[in-house]
Amino acid sequence: MEYKDELLKLAFEAMENAYVPYSHYKVGACVLCKDGKTFKGVNIENASYGATNCGERTAIFTAYANGYRKDDIKAIAIVSNGKRIGTPCGICRQVLSELMPKDAPIILSNSKDEMITNIAELLPYDFGEEDLK
Repeated sequence: MEYKDELLKLAFEAMENAYVPYSHYKVGACVLCKDGKTFKGVNIENASYGATNCGERTAIFTAYANGYRKDDIKAIAIVSNGKRIGTPCGICRQVLSELMPKDAPIILSNSKDEMITNIAELLPYDFGEEDLK
């Protein structure tokens, strides 16, 4: 996976822009599209916790806002400043299951450890468009 290190670097760069006045738990993410374009995202907290947005959703939503779609996405890196690797929360898993390919690599890191997975492994019994038909 020749792009892994660069994608992680971009995600860690993004993480520095996280707005986390309450938890102090920073998350950065970077989506890589098949054409080489990248989109960064960070978590942005709000005193009304439900209005908080996670870094991986910010990144994937930014890709979509720029015209990219599921089949355009090659991989995503998600990093945090936690003591252990942070994995996407339930809402993010649901979003990623619908907005990126099931087998696209999800690269996770906290600068000490690293893990590569995909949304099919993280959310094996997802709920999607086919369930609404």
